[in-house]
Amino acid sequence: MSVVWRNFYNSFLLISGKMRQLQTMKMRTHPYEKITRSVYRKHVIDIRSSEAIPQAANLLESGKVIALPTDTVYGLACSANDPAAIKELYKIKGRICTKPIAICVPEVKDVLYWGRADHLPIGLLQELLPGAVTIVVKKSHYLDNPYLNPGVEKIGIRVPKFNFIRSVTKQFKAPMALTSANFSSQKSTLEITEFKALWPELGAVFDGGQLGQSEVQRAASTVIDLSEPRKFEIIRTGVAIKRTIELLKRYRFEEIVKRA
Repeated sequence: MSVVWRNFYNSFLLISGKMRQLQTMKMRTHPYEKITRSVYRKHVIDIRSSEAIPQAANLLESGKVIALPTDTVYGLACSANDPAAIKELYKIKGRICTKPIAICVPEVKDVLYWGRADHLPIGLLQELLPGAVTIVVKKSHYLDNPYLNPGVEKIGIRVPKFNFIRSVTKQFKAPMALTSANFSSQKSTLEITEFKALWPELGAVFDGGQLGQSEVQRAASTVIDLSEPRKFEIIRTGVAIKRTIELLKRYRFEEIVKRA
């Protein structure tokens, strides 16, 4: 075999090997290239089902991670005070444990229980929540899971304006850890098939249909640090930034702008 043909043959083998490797990675990342009826029935529960809320609460109670719709994007949720569940959530998400995760509660009064938010005007909280806003305050002593944002004294708290997730949290009678339903660093999801690669790792996927009518929805909730009295810091702009800033300024809060 000539040197030219030998080099060509070796290049062909190298390219073929790379293609097989990419194909294997693709299969591992996307186990369901085609979602059949049996696959759907195995993993997905319609939120309109009368059993959806108790099923979700039971799965959370048993330490499972579930996917469910919020008022912005689809989320992954588990019990916030269950160490094993939190570790599983980080594993499924592919997220490093030093990157904080928020919690979800059903009512504004729950923000004052799970977070140290007594310094915030109740009127402000009632105008911000329920809504597409995550407020960041210091944890209360009731959040005693060492794996929930280890080494971080603050916690992001959500009260979504979405009846299903609030009803699940209310029936569960404890806060849910909540993060977006996607692999870490990938875009947020507005429809359950967008995160089908995660389905096999989850206790169930609760289908609320398409969320929102535009890509703007993927910006997810606005995250605001309100841990200091009469001050706020924008952590993430999100979908509700304009109204949130207007409310905070009406209540005479001063913005903290950190230097780059």
